[in-house]
Amino acid sequence: MRAEKNKKKKKIWLRVTGIVLFVLLIGIGVYAYSVYNSLTNAVETMHHPIDRKSDKRTVEVSLQEKQPFSVLLLGVDQRDGDKGRSDTMIILSVNPKLNSVKMLSIPRDTRTEIVGKGTVDKINHAYAFGNEEMAMNTVENFLDIPIDYFVKINMEGFEDIVDAVGGITVNNDLDFSQDGYHFPKGQVTLDGKKALAFTRMRHEDPRGDFGRQLRQREIIQGVLREGASLSSFTKYQSIFAALGNNVRTNLTFDQMMDIQKNYRSAAGNVEQMTIKGSGTKINRIYYYIVPKEEKLRIQSELKTQLDIK
Repeated sequence: MRAEKNKKKKKIWLRVTGIVLFVLLIGIGVYAYSVYNSLTNAVETMHHPIDRKSDKRTVEVSLQEKQPFSVLLLGVDQRDGDKGRSDTMIILSVNPKLNSVKMLSIPRDTRTEIVGKGTVDKINHAYAFGNEEMAMNTVENFLDIPIDYFVKINMEGFEDIVDAVGGITVNNDLDFSQDGYHFPKGQVTLDGKKALAFTRMRHEDPRGDFGRQLRQREIIQGVLREGASLSSFTKYQSIFAALGNNVRTNLTFDQMMDIQKNYRSAAGNVEQMTIKGSGTKINRIYYYIVPKEEKLRIQSELKTQLDIK
């Protein structure tokens, strides 16, 4: 009798366990589908193809073959009825073999040739004159390296992205106040509004635009860290919605998946680069002048990173 009862109990527990596992599998499947569906919808909204080929490449870069590539990040203050200017221009050069990313901020007042416009002007005017294509062509000419992709971020909506990942923590090296917020030295936790104020401060910083660029890079790295954390999986809908509303890129869904699969480890090793020059006024307009020797130094370092001879 006891043996029969034990058999019945085992059967009941097996059934219960089977039902629980089945429900869990269904739940995981629904969750995975929901994540995938939200991601593909966001990427479709973000995707902005452009008819452009780099003059610096004879063959298009292959992400599947894990080749080094470059991305131009454009931070644009875009308001209704005004496409704005790219006040933030950052180059990411990614090399999976070296397992590293080099991040270079280009000062927005840098004086250079605006490719396609036939003028010499501030580099951040290229976007205002000819959108992403002219900005990419101008930066490509300035740095003498191929610019493979672009990612444009609407800085007016950037606070939504920071809030979507649950806020970020950055390392602040300057005590200052901006837009009613105080930012002490050391580790600072920021929500979206504070992050926007943190990146906008420039006049109180003795380093001027360089200090601002440093803070912008801190914000970007903070978003990348939080976006990649396990806690962000529960916030995926708000993250994808914020990205879809505020980011545009010529990267396709498949290319993003290739980057995630083949280049993920390189993202943990980001080295910041700076361009040294001096400010001057020409015809009463302020410009940032980069000496030829400095340009060659930067170009050489980026070419090595991209494995270009």
